[in-house]
Amino acid sequence: MTKIKKADFRPNDFVVYPAHGVGQIVSIEEQDIAGITLELFVVSFEKDKMTLRVPTHKATDIGMRTLSSPDVVTRAMATLKGKAKVKRAMWSRRAQEYEQKINSGDLIAIAEVVRDLHRNDDQREQSYSERQLYEAALERLTREVAAVADGDEIAAAKKVDEVLVSRAA
Repeated sequence: MTKIKKADFRPNDFVVYPAHGVGQIVSIEEQDIAGITLELFVVSFEKDKMTLRVPTHKATDIGMRTLSSPDVVTRAMATLKGKAKVKRAMWSRRAQEYEQKINSGDLIAIAEVVRDLHRNDDQREQSYSERQLYEAALERLTREVAAVADGDEIAAAKKVDEVLVSRAA
């Protein structure tokens, strides 16, 4: 039998769940499911009013991770300053790629989506689906930046916005 690698998350830790963004581990509990006792992380996503139960032995396989380091946040901000790289592929294909990047949970990839979909006031208007993807990526980025810094989402949103605006200047 192989040894199961168990993640070292603790209650009250902030974690990033790839498909949902930043959440907080509320507790670790045991539950009987189909006659098998499972140890589960109970992760709360306050903004979405959602609670997720993740088996402790599967957490790292699923992609659950600790918050990014300040160094990674700095690299994500540098990514935002870069020039937008919009491929010439059909929108449906690009939208799929953006969706995958957002759900990867990788802060740099999310910053790339925000950078590529950001529009200045003088540029053409975004389609509904473009705006939805942009807002989802921006929200994920802002939440993690806030959680890494000090938990102030308004200040984090302002910081991200300043970087995006400075890029245009």
